[in-house]
Amino acid sequence: MKQQGLILEGGGMRGVFTGGVLEAFMEHDFYFPYVIGVSAGACQGSSYVARQRDRNRKVSIDYVTHPDYISIKNLFLKRELFGMDLLFDKLPNELVPFDYDTFVKTPERFVIGTTDCYSGDPVYFEKDAPRDEILKLVRASSSLPFMAAPVEYKGSILMDGGIADPIPLKKALTDGVEKAVVILTRPKGYRKAPSRLNGISKYMYKQYPGLVHQMETRWQHYNETLEWLESLEDQGEVFVIRPHESFKIGRAERNPERLSALYASGLEEGHRQFEQLMEWLGEPVAVKTKA
Repeated sequence: MKQQGLILEGGGMRGVFTGGVLEAFMEHDFYFPYVIGVSAGACQGSSYVARQRDRNRKVSIDYVTHPDYISIKNLFLKRELFGMDLLFDKLPNELVPFDYDTFVKTPERFVIGTTDCYSGDPVYFEKDAPRDEILKLVRASSSLPFMAAPVEYKGSILMDGGIADPIPLKKALTDGVEKAVVILTRPKGYRKAPSRLNGISKYMYKQYPGLVHQMETRWQHYNETLEWLESLEDQGEVFVIRPHESFKIGRAERNPERLSALYASGLEEGHRQFEQLMEWLGEPVAVKTKA
């Protein structure tokens, strides 16, 4: 059988759509042997690989109104809009514990994409790192420019994996994936415009020329990747799951009702397309659903 793989893009709080789709997969007790995620995709994907039902919803929605989750106070005091210590320490270690033991024991290969700040190149890590390092790597993959600080890891300075490789399909194919399923967080036809922050990135991150170059050209790279992806989709070479509409949710959305609606949309979409997905993958259609 051809190797199956799941590719998860980022998108900040729009990643709750991905969380809903993954919850549907878990309800069907279906797990891809290869999973790669960047930024929010790495966060959502880690709970999926750890078999933790409903954890993505709890982390992304139930705690979103916590004063340290997203706040201007964080930005002024720590130069990070998101409370990264809350997200990658207190939540996974205390409030909504991350099941690291199950995460490392499950057979799936899990790849975390990051961006090297000096070179601007994508750097990928596997799930066999120690617990504190896994959390650090997912944090690095989720450290959005202007919203979080870079992360130092074994001599490298890392940031948001979605900068260098926003939809890591090419990496998945290079790793041997032949049946690629991609979960996007924007509706079909979306294209990214140049960032209004490009003008200040060269000043704020002047010590990281590779990062600056990637940030300034990211919109072009992202759009080219979408063009390629949609071409493969039209040929039946990849299977794409995406929202049917724009929910007008930004990277730093804090409204639980809007986030819940997007999560529910992902859950519904995951169930709605599941039979078609199984047929495309060549899997038995009658997969047991877990309550």
